[in-house]
Amino acid sequence: MDTGIGSWIAGRAFRDPDRIALVDGDTGRRRSYGELHERTNALADALTRLGVRRGDRIALLAMNSPEFLEVMLAGAKMGAITVPINFRLSADEVRYVLEDSGATVFVHSAQLAEVASAASRGLMLRFVLEIPSSVERAAQASSAYEEFLSTGSTETLERDVAEEDVTLIMYTSGTTGVPKGAMITHRNLLWQTLHMITLAKGLNSYDVTVTAAPLFHIGGLATHTLPLLYLGGTTVIVESFDPAQTVELMEREKVTVMFLVASMWTAVSLLPDLDTKDLSAVKYAISGGAPLPLPTLEFFDERGWVFTEGYGLTESTCASCFLAPEYVVSKAGSVGHPVTHQRMRLVDDTDRDVAVGEVGEILLQGPNIFAGYWGRPRETADAFRGGWFHTGDLARADSQGFLTLVDRKKDMVITGGENVYPIEVEQVLFRHPEVLEAAVIGLPDNKWGESVTAIVVRTPESTLTEEELIAWTRERLAHFKCPRRIEFVEELPRNATGKLLKRDLRRARTGSAESVSR
Repeated sequence: MDTGIGSWIAGRAFRDPDRIALVDGDTGRRRSYGELHERTNALADALTRLGVRRGDRIALLAMNSPEFLEVMLAGAKMGAITVPINFRLSADEVRYVLEDSGATVFVHSAQLAEVASAASRGLMLRFVLEIPSSVERAAQASSAYEEFLSTGSTETLERDVAEEDVTLIMYTSGTTGVPKGAMITHRNLLWQTLHMITLAKGLNSYDVTVTAAPLFHIGGLATHTLPLLYLGGTTVIVESFDPAQTVELMEREKVTVMFLVASMWTAVSLLPDLDTKDLSAVKYAISGGAPLPLPTLEFFDERGWVFTEGYGLTESTCASCFLAPEYVVSKAGSVGHPVTHQRMRLVDDTDRDVAVGEVGEILLQGPNIFAGYWGRPRETADAFRGGWFHTGDLARADSQGFLTLVDRKKDMVITGGENVYPIEVEQVLFRHPEVLEAAVIGLPDNKWGESVTAIVVRTPESTLTEEELIAWTRERLAHFKCPRRIEFVEELPRNATGKLLKRDLRRARTGSAESVSR
């Protein structure tokens, strides 16, 4: 019996085969649940005929497209494991994932053929398959992908797939070190989906979303895409994020629920013609991936959007906390409460619970927590010591249980014996009208141990000086928290999910990716 995520599509195809499941935002092509079910059956059967078996890994280096989801769902139906890969990685980095996961099938987008070829050269792969680009899909040209699908049967597969089986290996973004493959089970994805349905009140089969965040990232996949497929809703998929295109699709398709990472929401807020668009259908907007700058949150709140953000990570299958919309203003800066079926603790360095208001590391338990790191039993045991997953993230909770993120444990700055949490300084910097982006790190200081340093992107035409911005922070923060140095740059290093790569900032300035005091 199949109780995995592939069965969701089978069930929807049985109940409502003509309802639209996917829209290719780059070509306009629509695909019903009946079609999606048959196409994923055909792909799974074609792969089975090649000898792909239960537990085999299918590496997927692809831009967003309906075909991305078809590959993942076909793998789920046959009990295989999909390994989504960040399409911005270099060939050497992709090769690392291919080798570490032991992938035997490699599926890649046409645009990424050069990287895919270099990454897979000399590896013992059973099969390599190319997904056509949006230009090729729009031209409806014949492709190797469609030809391969035609070799498989559209009949329903008979496979035993259990909820406890691993269906994804998602490599962590590596902001603090070498990427590790987090094993995500069908059960993890089911509970994440149920959490999102509960949190996004009123989410149903008539809802529509645009998936512009990358699908190789747990946020783009599990925050709204999979929940809508579970419910029978419609997902519009775009190859990559463009703020103007995204807003146009939101208006045209009457999008009702939307997820973007924080930097994407900021880009949307800066569109000059945003207020001319009819986005009245949007009933729920979600931000994740990084803390949302308060000015961006206030921008959407002023326009009456029901906006919220949360906290999660790959290892928690995305959502661990969410801030209910009614608290977005009164509890601005908080990520809310833990999701319903997950337990959370805040602990000190000895794993003892901290008092209300004190900073502690976030520990998690629950059915949404991943199964461990692929091929890394020691790292898995260390991460789950005491039966709790240790996130490495720091936070404090108030008397009502509202959680406020403080920072990554490894990003904390210790200056003159005082702990400084970069996120607190960054939020103050974000409030300056001429600051577009900011990142705070600690740099070596002979007197203080570490010196609080801000790397800032100014708004266009800004004439803001280092002295002026330091003075701004000193009016709003304890002086030991304020930057002693501010460096202006054109852009900050980010990965494809919008997360700041502070290790790159540290490495560029000290030669080491590690914090000084660690």
